[in-house]
Amino acid sequence: MKLIDRVAIVTGTSPNIGGGIAEALAAEGAAIIAADANAENANDCAKSIQANGGRALPITCNVTDEAQVAKAVAAAVETFGRVDILINNAAFFNKKGVLDMPYDEWLAQTGVILGGAFLFTKYVAQSMIERQTGGAIINIISTAGHQGEPGNVAYSTSKSGLLNFTRSTAMELAEHGVRVNSLTPTATDRMESFDRAERWGRSVERPKDDVMESYRVRAPMQKLPSPSDYGRAAVFLASDDARMITGTDLRVDAGAIAKYWPWDPSAKHQ
Repeated sequence: MKLIDRVAIVTGTSPNIGGGIAEALAAEGAAIIAADANAENANDCAKSIQANGGRALPITCNVTDEAQVAKAVAAAVETFGRVDILINNAAFFNKKGVLDMPYDEWLAQTGVILGGAFLFTKYVAQSMIERQTGGAIINIISTAGHQGEPGNVAYSTSKSGLLNFTRSTAMELAEHGVRVNSLTPTATDRMESFDRAERWGRSVERPKDDVMESYRVRAPMQKLPSPSDYGRAAVFLASDDARMITGTDLRVDAGAIAKYWPWDPSAKHQ
């Protein structure tokens, strides 16, 4: 196991990306603090890990509330003795553009994505430095953070900001043995998320039409990643296998960002 005896905080632990990453880290031996503003997400994720013999602590936490973030990190240290890994994944969608998004909604969305990453990084890094343990911090980006997406201004801007937040904090924390990298998912195959939700005991209504098909045919690999694909990448970045990697973005995007924009990878199948 690559992460045996390590302790990881994962923010945003729905059955989708965050839950997939949390379960992947746990499968490699890490104890998990499942932090989510939705208590059901935190509890279900932790219970799933515990049911498989892992160690997990659910914490309901608003990532934009500094007192709650400080308390969450303190609870992780009190329960497991330290924090070795942080996954900044908390986010939410609100697809509006600059012309129609109210300013309070802009602040709310950028606050969760950028502000939450800032607060958790601050308190986790302080804990790592105080205990002289070093560690790994991973910020979850999106292909929308690498490219311009109309009608999704706060999300795209926040995810793009996290790229430079990653580089900046990586330089600042390198002397303390804390590595900071980012991981870029893309449009994601939803079947695994539905399976995970059902395994967590939730009632799931699977859509009759696959709304992700239009994304799949545009991906050079002609398929989309699943949350477990991101989980394996997160395990790598958090492990000693990546001990000389910091300030880097790892894209798990089926080739989406590398693609030359006019090329249609589905055309050869028509």
